Amino acid sequence: MTTPPNVVTRPGGERRIAFVTPRYGDAVVGGSEAVVREAAHGLAERGYEVDVLTTCALDHYTWENEFSPGTTVDGRVTVRRFQTIQSRDRVHWGLVQERLLSGDRLDEAEELAWINGRFRVPDLYLYLSGHAEQYAAIVFSPYLFWSTLYCAGIAPERTILMPCLHDEPYAYLRSVAAALASCAAVWFLSEPEHQLAHRLAPVAAHHSVIGAAVKIPESYDRDGFRKRHDLQRPYVLYAGRREGGKGWQELMVGFGIATRRHYLPFDLVTIGVGDAQTPPSLRQRIVDLGYLAPAEVPDAFAAADAFVQPSANESFSRTIMEAWLAETIVIANRQSDVVTWHCERSGGGLLYGDELELGQCLRFVAEAPGQAAQLARKGRDYVLTNYRWPSVLDAMERSLGAFL
Repeated sequence: MTTPPNVVTRPGGERRIAFVTPRYGDAVVGGSEAVVREAAHGLAERGYEVDVLTTCALDHYTWENEFSPGTTVDGRVTVRRFQTIQSRDRVHWGLVQERLLSGDRLDEAEELAWINGRFRVPDLYLYLSGHAEQYAAIVFSPYLFWSTLYCAGIAPERTILMPCLHDEPYAYLRSVAAALASCAAVWFLSEPEHQLAHRLAPVAAHHSVIGAAVKIPESYDRDGFRKRHDLQRPYVLYAGRREGGKGWQELMVGFGIATRRHYLPFDLVTIGVGDAQTPPSLRQRIVDLGYLAPAEVPDAFAAADAFVQPSANESFSRTIMEAWLAETIVIANRQSDVVTWHCERSGGGLLYGDELELGQCLRFVAEAPGQAAQLARKGRDYVLTNYRWPSVLDAMERSLGAFL
């Protein structure tokens, strides 16, 4: 492999690397955070000395410090936590946020105010300033937080950006373009994410689509899951953060319309974090199980008649992979280039563009369960062929070879 011109190689085969992510732990709900954790453990198993540099926050709404600062061990991975500092002027941050989401172009001062307004981690910045040279490579993910946009510039010659980009207003910030261009390497999780990056800015010459993966469960307990949670009717599943950016509210509206129009038998079961805000008219049909222990999540997918992915903001979408592994058909929002790409390549999913099409997809699952199961099996084959951790770790190692 040719060494990128802005990469500093290290004599002696140094294999110490760091992952920098704003949240870390088995209780954290988030796709990029899950990829970081599993990649860190996977590379540690392959003989790398791996540090995770993260905050003391668990809740991505408040960014309050819930973990103790300092160093702990998670298996073979060393975890170093640093305290967050929240902005005192949330009103100003909120006004800038509204302008950004409405499509306004922020000036440089407003952009800096937005980046600093959610949280800052000055002790993390100081640690990296003093210790960056101890790492052969430092992987930052995801793109839109202070921990990436500020700290990735400390040692760009050994920085790898794993941005987890979405086509959203945040991606068009000047600081995002600067990070994509100035780092030593970029890792993308899917080809549509790769293409989006090139539309946003010049990308570091050393970049690759490494993909991502999910763990393959040894078995599923469909009946046991339904019994444990008293799920009497068939259901479709939503898994993830219940918030506007993930399409949760639109899904509830579309599900309500579909059940009334087509007399569907399904409940909508949701697992994850955030206030579900179930409307009174749907309280008999939406079941909020909240945060599930990781061991129960595969069973939730397996027991579902379908998994619905309403989010347009995906860089990989672990949840559709989890559904397919459980041989559960995926119904996905075609506004996401990434999930559309996966569904079209695999043949394992149905796509919808509006409430009418969502209803038709749900009706198909209700009326043709055998055909739905055939599509779901195509999805499982697709995941097993393309997205296993050994292949993803191989791709990471090929890129890391330029830094060692």
